[in-house]
Amino acid sequence: MPLGQKERPERLKGHAASYLPDIRLVVLGWRWPGKSLTGNTIIGREEFRLERAAEFCVKRQSEVQGRQVTVVDTPGWFSAQDTPPSYKQELVRGASLCPPGPHAFLLVIPVGMFTEVDRARLEEHVSLFGEAVWKHTIVVFTWAEVLRTISIERYIRREGKELQWVLEKCKRRYFVINNCIYGEHPQVGRLMERVEKVVVEEGGYYNPEELKKEKKPLDENQNPAREVRELGARPKQNSGLGLSKTMEVEPVSSE
Repeated sequence: MPLGQKERPERLKGHAASYLPDIRLVVLGWRWPGKSLTGNTIIGREEFRLERAAEFCVKRQSEVQGRQVTVVDTPGWFSAQDTPPSYKQELVRGASLCPPGPHAFLLVIPVGMFTEVDRARLEEHVSLFGEAVWKHTIVVFTWAEVLRTISIERYIRREGKELQWVLEKCKRRYFVINNCIYGEHPQVGRLMERVEKVVVEEGGYYNPEELKKEKKPLDENQNPAREVRELGARPKQNSGLGLSKTMEVEPVSSE
């Protein structure tokens, strides 16, 4: 299919016709154990390493329930410090690693405290892909096990306007995944169906070429020479999650 060409709507009508044998995904989020774990859950094995902080995108492919699935894990952003421009450039490059473009961006948000600072940091990084990215974004909630008897809907209402803003931007498309299940995962198939629904609703995939029409310099007000004092990540204070650091993964291969 030529670059930028939309999926044919008539091919995607109805459940059977909406089936995509090839699904391309880009995973976005903070530097917490949750983003890369979600990529591993989808692939079905440990492909995205968690013990070093990611500076580079990593692309992996696998057959998942009869589909050829491509997952690009991107550098996560920091909770409380500026993201280096080189990291942001690498983040944006992730969309071009699954040509002609990703069917969906999975925006991973661990369940916990979600503040105005978190919303601003999320907007800062997701907006690097242009306004069109929101049409192809699905929020993926992780660590929902900590909610116990609280439903995800109640959690969303309880978190207030900041999280509501994120969900409204992506048309309230969200999914809850349990990354503690190993092997064949019952939720992955449903997530793939959710991605196919997005493709139907939006008429195709995200086209990285569109970004060039509205591209702006990264971090115009940031000093590129600013020292990066922290390369690891930490969960937000008072989140109650007690999550360990996520660390860097190897550079993307030439596959």
